[in-house]
Amino acid sequence: MRVVIMGCGRVGARIAGLLDNSGNAIAVIDTDSRAFRRLPAGFSGETVIGTGIDEDVLRKAGIEEAQAFIAVTNGDNRNIMAAQVARLIFEVPEVICRIYDPVRDDTYRRLGLTTVCPTTTISAIILDHVMRAASDVGVVRGGAA
Repeated sequence: MRVVIMGCGRVGARIAGLLDNSGNAIAVIDTDSRAFRRLPAGFSGETVIGTGIDEDVLRKAGIEEAQAFIAVTNGDNRNIMAAQVARLIFEVPEVICRIYDPVRDDTYRRLGLTTVCPTTTISAIILDHVMRAASDVGVVRGGAA
């Protein structure tokens, strides 16, 4: 499978490494060439310097043959814009976009983007742990009283 990843931070580099190890054809786009140092040793995919909202950069990364596009930069606007370009102009079948702002996440999900919101996900996990801990403490206190 051909996958283009925009953003070579911790998440982008990790996804790229895992997909590369699984035998997929990976291209990673980042505006900073130093970001590619995060890629694991032995990474056999391609690296492209540029922005994923530039159609020429996307073409250089192989977007026209891609089955998936993943936008995981630190910028919601960049991720949203690149995801829309990948989906609407290049008709990539699977487009995933990280969005930090929960309000935007909901809005763009309703517009048809597949979104991942770490803010919402992490908040839910923490809340679950806190509520479970409070419940466990309540059970112990309730049983001892």
